[in-house]
Amino acid sequence: MIKTRAFPLPGQQAARRAGSTLRRVQRLQGMPVAHRILGVDPGLHITGYGIIEITMDEAQRTRQGTLKTRSVSSADSRLIEGGVLKARAADELPQRLQSLHDGLTEVLREHQPEVVVIEELFSTYAHPRSALLMAHARGVLMLAAHAAGARVHSFLPNEVKQVLTGNGHATKAAMQAAVRQRLRLASAPSPPDVADALALALCFAARQEVGEALGQ
Repeated sequence: MIKTRAFPLPGQQAARRAGSTLRRVQRLQGMPVAHRILGVDPGLHITGYGIIEITMDEAQRTRQGTLKTRSVSSADSRLIEGGVLKARAADELPQRLQSLHDGLTEVLREHQPEVVVIEELFSTYAHPRSALLMAHARGVLMLAAHAAGARVHSFLPNEVKQVLTGNGHATKAAMQAAVRQRLRLASAPSPPDVADALALALCFAARQEVGEALGQ
């Protein structure tokens, strides 16, 4: 069967993109505001993670009385920790999955994020097996987050790139630079897995900020 695709008329593309963004933002509405966010870039060999915290000064804390009533801004984000979880390539798949699960569980126990943002699974026809293997890693990482009591959210890579750089096809170098700028770091996060994880957390913070604005 021949697959067909409808081409939008002039002006329809922008409207469709705006509607899609609005639907994603609306998924966050009604959720408690998260101030500590853990981003996870899953991989069977190396999984990047990054934790950010949305802070507020003492004047704001005194005036509002509680963190949850304050309108948060992704511009207030600061880095808590970033790193990688490594599984030995020589290990069998179940052992590698156990290593990733235990590693993330340790991070969750130490930092207690309210939300864990894990990159959404995507696939191409050229590499379907890679997507299947990635699903194993993503599944155990989601399980660890859920078991720790954190809410779990996901974004597609292109959406994260669009939010942070304005380009849904940004390079890894561009993403590292964007994360460095947003978190006001002295140097770009390395390896790229850490930058990708932090980008997921920053994307959630930005979407959450828009969701709050719409709610108000």
